[in-house]
Amino acid sequence: MSEKNKKQFGVWMDSHHATIAGRQNIDNGDFIILSHVKNGGAGGNSNENASNNQEVALTTKFFKEIMVKIPNIDEVHITGTGQIQEQFIKFLADSAQYKNVVSTESTSNKMSDEQLLNFMTKHFN
Repeated sequence: MSEKNKKQFGVWMDSHHATIAGRQNIDNGDFIILSHVKNGGAGGNSNENASNNQEVALTTKFFKEIMVKIPNIDEVHITGTGQIQEQFIKFLADSAQYKNVVSTESTSNKMSDEQLLNFMTKHFN
């Protein structure tokens, strides 16, 4: 499979929001914004253990919602703030469907949709 025919996706994420970019024709064409996914985060909870469990469950739900938007991928580049992208790459690697996906990451500040599209175009070309 040539570089141009790989199913390539890009994700900008922080712990509360993800913007997903993919190629217009799945495996070729320009990058377009496919979706935005939000993570509501844990609400107030007086019990620290319950709060931690709720946060883990919500993060897992957040990751699964992103994965639904990027099925059958060959390559993904994940960028964003904090350590959430590292957690997401590990989550992908631990999932049978995504274990052979080529995943790369970088750290970046919040990007507009336009900036993300330009960033992913440069990264994959």
